[in-house]
Amino acid sequence: MSTAVESFGVWERLGSIRLEEMDSIRLMNRIDSKFLTSESVLERVLELAADHGYRALEVEGSRISPYNSMYYDTDSLKMFRDHHDCRLVRQKVRTRVYVASGLTFLEIKRKNNKGRTKKKRTAIPSGDFMDFRGNAAAAAFLAEKSAYTADMLKPRMETVFRRITLVNPARTERITIDTALHFVNHDTLLQADLGPAVIIELKQDGRAGSEMKNILLDCRVKPVRISKYCIGTTLTNPAAKSNRFKVKARMIEKTSGQKIIVK
Repeated sequence: MSTAVESFGVWERLGSIRLEEMDSIRLMNRIDSKFLTSESVLERVLELAADHGYRALEVEGSRISPYNSMYYDTDSLKMFRDHHDCRLVRQKVRTRVYVASGLTFLEIKRKNNKGRTKKKRTAIPSGDFMDFRGNAAAAAFLAEKSAYTADMLKPRMETVFRRITLVNPARTERITIDTALHFVNHDTLLQADLGPAVIIELKQDGRAGSEMKNILLDCRVKPVRISKYCIGTTLTNPAAKSNRFKVKARMIEKTSGQKIIVK
């Protein structure tokens, strides 16, 4: 996490919520809306969120949590291509470690043709984060819950970021705010950083209104369809078909005011 976000004065006014309180707002079957902004705008968003009673998840005394995800795909990058080609029904498979709590999961995200996202997950040992395929129970879970089997997939893209999670007073929505985004491509070995770019995701059951949408509108933060896996692959795999996503990469640079670093 950059020092700019850590030093925001809003932390003293923003309430906190404990991890065990989050069970009632997991929203595993939900509607997702994503937004793109920069760290300089984020501080104002958090100030308005505090004014409206939003609380931030606090783990081990910190409200900014490190996350690490590994995305898996086929040899032909089918999941990446399905997203690029605008297939309404698609899936993503990843392992994720919640660094602060030490919990590690295999997660399957499925999007249907009505725009709803369903997530299924199962706990795995932390040692299986980089490659779960040797775990028989996890492989069986994947085969049951997805269109893929473990032998069809390989670890492709690692994403490292810092996350702020907000919850509204009614507990009908959860907002994740990802900063310090870093990508490591396990095929090409190229890496990329998004600098001060911030990806915000609003997750709600679709039946309730959202004050956060109004806050983002007030801050002139517009919705955008964006995938961390797809952007990371676009930046670090020159061979991947990615014309649509290159436009998103330019949008990130314009919004953040800084050129994306690839090395």
